[in-house]
Amino acid sequence: MLDSMWQLGQILLLAMGICLLVALVGLALIYRSMRQLRVPPEAGFFTTLRHVPLVLVVLLDLLDFGLDVFSAPLVWLVLDRMGLPALRNKAAIEALIPFSGPIPTFTLAWLAVRFLKLGDGVLDNFAATAQPRRPVRIIDME
Repeated sequence: MLDSMWQLGQILLLAMGICLLVALVGLALIYRSMRQLRVPPEAGFFTTLRHVPLVLVVLLDLLDFGLDVFSAPLVWLVLDRMGLPALRNKAAIEALIPFSGPIPTFTLAWLAVRFLKLGDGVLDNFAATAQPRRPVRIIDME
């Protein structure tokens, strides 16, 4: 029993190491093309996901699997240097959630954005387009 657990742990560590290596090499290779990507500065999460290629979100998920919670600072730095602040915050928060590495959350979000046609500005900036609240009236009783 202990021997099989040891083998499983070794296989898992090997898979995490390979994913980490693939993610780092892949991010280094696509860095220049991602810097040339034109995402509107006011774009939210869904709109930004519509602009980025699938390979970026797959590499982010591989990095999250390879490093788990330790990938948060690296993901923050990489997405900040690529000029993708809308993805940066969500990716860092997702990376901080322990044991979420095996779930490809950004790949699933990218697919959901494509198939559900999200990111057209209606749901993306809902909070920014909401009607402001009326100021509270204070009645002076003097």
